[in-house]
Formats: sequence, structure tokens, C-alpha cells
Amino acid sequence: MYIPNNDRAAEIPLASAEYISFASRNTFLGVPARHPHDLGEGRVVILGAPFDWGTSYRPGARFGPQAIRNADYGAMDGYRPHLPTGIDPLGHLGVVDIGDVYVVPGQLEISIERIADAVAMVSGAGKVPIILGGDHTITWPDAWGVARTHGFGEFALIHFDAHADTGYSQNDSLAAHGTPMRRLIESGAVPGHRFVQIGLRGYWPEPEVMEWMDRHKMRVYRMDRIVDLGLDTVIDEAVEYATAGGAKGVFISVDIDVVDPGLAPGTGTPEPGGLGSRDILDSVRRLSRELNLLGADIVEMSPPYDGRGEQTAYLANRIVLELLNGMAERE
Repeated sequence: MYIPNNDRAAEIPLASAEYISFASRNTFLGVPARHPHDLGEGRVVILGAPFDWGTSYRPGARFGPQAIRNADYGAMDGYRPHLPTGIDPLGHLGVVDIGDVYVVPGQLEISIERIADAVAMVSGAGKVPIILGGDHTITWPDAWGVARTHGFGEFALIHFDAHADTGYSQNDSLAAHGTPMRRLIESGAVPGHRFVQIGLRGYWPEPEVMEWMDRHKMRVYRMDRIVDLGLDTVIDEAVEYATAGGAKGVFISVDIDVVDPGLAPGTGTPEPGGLGSRDILDSVRRLSRELNLLGADIVEMSPPYDGRGEQTAYLANRIVLELLNGMAERE
């Protein structure tokens, strides 16, 4: 894989309507727009990765960043005080938005390189990147970019998903939305013993892939185990596992299909029997409050399959806000 250069901030290509028609026009809830060479003094940078050519079934996640940014009934004024805490995480953390990475439709390698460059640039500037996807392929360059700053093997990855995404290849391609976690483990960016997966269910992957995961010491919480243990216990164990061995922090990846499709239909590979909306919101807020968050992404939000009320987009938007609220509470 291409190794990003953190000194190339001025060369990071960002998208606009001039380049790709599905690029986001607005910032996340109206936070200030910034250029990569002028990120300001804040702690968090939002960027979009409108990429869905790693999708194996229903496409459309390229429109996810735009939908997540806009999904709110309030003014786009960059101000969102949290009802339980009274904290405005957008202002408290100085959140800014640098727009979407200029991905190239159909070009996997170029697009992955550009996403990795952008994330590495943000992380290298001492900021926490929050990436709006896009299909789950992007977690490979996202976490890789963070590893360029914080060290390969030096942080944990907590992964909410219906699927393990640890396949060796998909449709004969090593880069796809079913393979990013294996790529991260094979590259050493995030070793298996620092992976925690929450919400797996259904009929994929095959037993031999699950055996590979077990050999690499991945910690897996299927939905049936979550039901038996209780979600609070699972999060307790996830926090303990993520901090073991001196990990510097955590990257959190949320595939929206971890939530039951009855509540979040706007995704490409829906799997019945998932978490509830309240479950995921409470979980990500707690994790970002109790752990040192180095980066996060929210992926597989596909607006063409959302409900008439855009409930999946609204949930994805609130997942980002709850991550930010947890960070603000931690500070």
C-alpha cells in the first residue's frame, strides 16, 4: 500500500462540485470550513470519503458524507449543546470540516492513497480525524493514516459491525468493504490482539475466516453473546481489552449496519437482529469518554436505501455527535 507523506498537506486533493458531483457542499452541522494547511487550534477535524467502489452488493455510500453532514432539524450554525451534559462539543473541541477527499470513481488504489494521505495529514497535525464514509473499505486507509502518526501496532481498534470484514479478498480484489480489517492486521497497522469487534451476526464470514481471526487473537462479541452478557459488560471488556499492553489510544469504526435494519435501513448489506439506536449512541459516547480517541469513522450509510424520514442519516449524524460529546466529557 502507498505510504502517505505527512509533509504534503498542500497537495491533499479535496473534492468539490467542480470535480465530482456527489461531493458534499456543506460542513458538518455548519462548523467552520478549513483548508488542510490551516486547521486552526481545535482538536477535531471532520473529513468525508465519498467512496463506494469496494461495495459488493448495494452501492450508494458515496452519498453518505453529504447525508450525514446535513441530517439535522436545527440551524446549521455549528452549535449543538448536549441535553444530558450541557456541553457544546462542536465549540468545546473546536471542530472544523475540510470537506471531502477527492476520490476517483472506480479507481480503488488512487482513492485509497488519497484517503490515507488526508487522514495522515490531519493526524500528523495533532488533530483527531473523524471520517464520514463511504463504504467500509475506507477503514483500511483511515486507520493506516492514524498509524503513520501514532505508530504501527500502538493503538486498538474497536469495530461495530454486523460483519467481520476480515476476508482475504472479495471478487478477487484485496481492497473491498469485506477485507479492511485483514489488511490492517497483515500490514501491522493494528495487530489482531488489539481488535475488538461488536455486533457480528448472520451468515458471513465462513468458519475458516473465523479460525483465522481466532489465531490472530481478535476479540469478537457476536450478537448472541451480547444478549447473554449484556451490552454494558461487553463495553466494560472492550475498554479493558483496548487499553491492555500500553496502547496509546483507540480508533473507533462504526458500520451503520451494526444497528438493526428496522431502525437503520439505509445501508448496503442489511442484517436483521442488530443493536438498537440507543445502544450504539450510548456505547460510542462511553468509549470516547473513557478512552483516548485517536480517530473514528462512520461508514456504510447509503442514502438511496434510507427510509422516507432519513432515519439512518439522522442516526449516523448523532453517532458522530455522541463520539464528540464523549471526547468533550473526557476533557
